[in-house]
Amino acid sequence: MSEVRKAIIPLAGLGTRLLPLSKAFPKELFPLVDRPLLHYAIAEAKEAGVEEIIFVAGASKKAISDYLKRSLQLEKLLEEHGKKDLLEDLRSIEELMAGLNVSYVTDKPLGDGHAVLQAKKLVGDAPCFILYPDDVIDAKIACARQLEQVFRTSKKPTLALFRLPLEKLSSYGVVATDKMANRLHKIRKIVEKPAAGTAPSSFALAGRSIITPDVFYYLKKTKPNKKGEVSLTETFAEMVKDGKIIYGYECEGKWLECGNIQEWIKSFCYLACRHPKYGKEVRAFLHEERL
Repeated sequence: MSEVRKAIIPLAGLGTRLLPLSKAFPKELFPLVDRPLLHYAIAEAKEAGVEEIIFVAGASKKAISDYLKRSLQLEKLLEEHGKKDLLEDLRSIEELMAGLNVSYVTDKPLGDGHAVLQAKKLVGDAPCFILYPDDVIDAKIACARQLEQVFRTSKKPTLALFRLPLEKLSSYGVVATDKMANRLHKIRKIVEKPAAGTAPSSFALAGRSIITPDVFYYLKKTKPNKKGEVSLTETFAEMVKDGKIIYGYECEGKWLECGNIQEWIKSFCYLACRHPKYGKEVRAFLHEERL
């Protein structure tokens, strides 16, 4: 099986947990300090060796392509006014997208599994990453690259795991595992949003994974759940039930969740305090205000 050089980034969700802000613009463009969430996901994919990104987006997300494409008019205006710092920041987007082949697939909000399935023709028989922009992983080695290092030898679907407090597990997909090596686990059960006190472990699934062609086969035959959605997590669970091997890797780094207003604000504060350019001033402000 070939190296992982493609990535699917689902963008078709409605962002209802981020209303009313997400009514005005896509949640993937919510800022996290000086970059939108989507910028972090693309940068991580590129660091992991991705050469082709497939965005599965709703028809109303034109703002995303507007952010990613070059604006010569704006660059010229900044240059004329001597705004060199702003011009450099703007051109960082161009640098981010350099060397990447980008495709767009339109989808309706029918679940993340349905969104991933729409990219099947463009992915072909190659393995690929799936990255969700509302999960940002702050790590020395990109989370996607950590998964890729496991996949080099396993050649099986590989999911990112993070330990969470017991009281938070009911909001996530949670796995039962057999430990294979340091941080590496073989998944033997997946429970989507377990009831309080019933989680099979403290390992939750974060929004990073590598999938293989057989995942598309299962997605195609998966029926919508009670919400009318095809869930990728539920599809992984069916694969495990059928005896398919799926690995989980306890990734190093800080999982910054941005899927709802509260978590997005906390993640913003965390990165703002650690930012190389703004962090010192932000920390001083918080100290002065006794926050």
